[in-house]
Amino acid sequence: MMKQALLGEFLHEAESTRKLLKAIPDSALNWKPSEKSWTTAELASHIAEVYNWYDGTFNQDIFDMGEYQYDKGDITKAENIVAKFEENFAKAHQAMEVSDESTYFNEWRMEAQGNSLFPPMPKIQVIRSFLYNHLYHHRGELIIYLRSTGNSVPGIYGPTADDKM
Repeated sequence: MMKQALLGEFLHEAESTRKLLKAIPDSALNWKPSEKSWTTAELASHIAEVYNWYDGTFNQDIFDMGEYQYDKGDITKAENIVAKFEENFAKAHQAMEVSDESTYFNEWRMEAQGNSLFPPMPKIQVIRSFLYNHLYHHRGELIIYLRSTGNSVPGIYGPTADDKM
């Protein structure tokens, strides 16, 4: 039951993520709001990467960041970021499908070289915060990036100012 609820939200929200990533023009990829911020390309790439963390979260009790490697690919073109999202989305979907719902309350840890990076917590809490809410936070940032560069924003939870009513 919990797995089906998480899967339903995942599928619905992935469509919104897809629409948002497809709205990024190449001309906005190098823009960033401050020196401390990521560029649009880096932020969009990070959003795509979050989907690469699903297997390590849903199907493992320890996520080892010390061993984690990720090839973000060529982020100089928006279509490449969308393609990486699609690749990671497919892996995330599969990871959820094969996950065992009875493990969702297992203690989960993120480590690097044997050191905990965060306090241990139930896997379901990590799924909701580390995967889902983290992603929603960065999508909100990306919307601001698009607005700040004069680009249109697709409707996610309803129409935007760009939609004709």
